Amino acid sequence: MKKNSFHLVSLGCAKNTVDSTSMGVRLVQAGYSFTDNPKQAEVLIVNTCGFIKPARDEAIQTLQQLSDIKKSGQYLIAAGCMAERFSDQIMSSCPKVDGILGTRHITDIMTLIDSLKKRVNPPSPMMTKNIAQNFSQYAVNGASAYLKIADGCSRRCAFCSIPLIKGNWKSRPVEEILKDAELLQNMGMRELILIAQDTTAYGQDRGEKDALPGLIEKILQAAPEINWLRILYAFPGFVTDRLIDLMASNPTVLPYLDIPLQHAHPAVLKRMHRPDDMGWVRETICKMRERIPGIAIRSTFIAGFPEETDEEFMSLYDFLTEMKFDRVGVFPYYLEEGTSSAAYGDTVPEEIKTQRVDLLMRHQQEISHKVNRSFIGKKMDVLIEGRQDDRFMVGRSYRDAPEIDGVVLVEGFAEVGSIVPVMIHNAMEYDLMGTRL
Repeated sequence: MKKNSFHLVSLGCAKNTVDSTSMGVRLVQAGYSFTDNPKQAEVLIVNTCGFIKPARDEAIQTLQQLSDIKKSGQYLIAAGCMAERFSDQIMSSCPKVDGILGTRHITDIMTLIDSLKKRVNPPSPMMTKNIAQNFSQYAVNGASAYLKIADGCSRRCAFCSIPLIKGNWKSRPVEEILKDAELLQNMGMRELILIAQDTTAYGQDRGEKDALPGLIEKILQAAPEINWLRILYAFPGFVTDRLIDLMASNPTVLPYLDIPLQHAHPAVLKRMHRPDDMGWVRETICKMRERIPGIAIRSTFIAGFPEETDEEFMSLYDFLTEMKFDRVGVFPYYLEEGTSSAAYGDTVPEEIKTQRVDLLMRHQQEISHKVNRSFIGKKMDVLIEGRQDDRFMVGRSYRDAPEIDGVVLVEGFAEVGSIVPVMIHNAMEYDLMGTRL
């Protein structure tokens, strides 16, 4: 075991990855070094996800695996979302965990470690109501970087536990975001990916309206050498004409938008406490496609929400047929205690949920394949991320967000981190294949 070393496992979404990076930066600044071998690390950290039960199960399993190899002199810390809300479950399932660090205070990682080493009783899960400020909030992934612009959520979707975990919405100060953007530019990043629970709500906690387009304009001014800027997690009803105009007029802002809709039947959306104006959804998507030719639209949906009828489910199926989204994710409903939907109970049997998820995903595969085939014979810019084998490089086009979307397999050599023109000659359900020009 190496003294003043750490091993960090990051679970869950890109927002968690950003928090893990922030902890890692704090540790390195304190003189710690990272090791990918947990047996050699003095401090073992798992940044947990607590959004739904499968994520919590994964966190417990990871903590137990590290508990099994933990030796005297090592410290095991559970951090993040599950640690914030379900610390009792962690301690009962993983008694070898030495410390708990909630997601709202992840920058206090060194305070916790110091207290453990001094044999001071570690603090109970930190439950501050405001996210920590004045620290970088980004995570690098090759030539791309996630840049967090806010944390928490003030919406109260019936199925979602995020406000219970993260607290209310808190926008980062503009100057902090711009500082991070400039730093990432200087690090050679090609792509910035803006993330938050709801990027379109940026500034609302300060009384600002439609502040996201203005923030993006300032980011582009502060980091003019960034090639691509991608927007994730927009909220229905808040994709404004100003945002659409910015995406249409500035080539750096990618023609890509992730807008989780969750369902398509107004009655289900009302039970979900979500915007239920499907007329707005159709009009806005039509408007985006008219003003931003080739825009890639991604969405996510929940199947098996309490009391979802066959008719309501089929309206979602038909909606996918109508909209022909480029990318779709479908998830079964999970009952989360403390959310308002828990009062309905878990009324749709698990086998029905599974059938509905599978039906929607098979249907979307056909749609995605057809959409992908429309790119055969077209030229696309591709950000090269690595090598598949002796024949193919692997990269992403503007249509592909990291980790959640497809890739482009590129015949011919290209430098990792470069953006190269590719002629597309084959299409699969999720991925494209082409030759470097």
